Amino acid sequence: MTKSNIPEWVQQELAKADEAIARGKLEQAAQPLAKAARYDARKKVVVIELANGASFAFPPHLAQGLEGASAADLADIEITPMGTGLHWPRLDADLTVDGLLAGVFGSRSWLRAHAARAGRARTAAKGAAARANGAKGGRPKKTTAVPA
Repeated sequence: MTKSNIPEWVQQELAKADEAIARGKLEQAAQPLAKAARYDARKKVVVIELANGASFAFPPHLAQGLEGASAADLADIEITPMGTGLHWPRLDADLTVDGLLAGVFGSRSWLRAHAARAGRARTAAKGAAARANGAKGGRPKKTTAVPA
């Protein structure tokens, strides 16, 4: 088929293809994508290298599905084809690069349970803070709103 035989609407759509490709490249460049990932057993952290040249690390005990895992299991990391996530096949654990960079190390329910465990911790500093707040009168009384 020659260019003159191609319908007008097809030519218009083909003209938009270059613009769409350029827009896609810009969007991809703005998104953090994993280029490489490894477990550093000496430092006990997962290290992620991003396509933009930056890298970051986090301790696996903070992440859902990685806590308590062996070094061998942590070392077996796969990067998703688009580079947006990490998968540990031996642990059946998945985390997104965006989430990790934002400090989200698990699902909402897992984070809630993790925070609840942390809130139950009993330390001398927490006890001292509670006593200091109690000396100020404690938690304010609940008030009920009066209907207008």
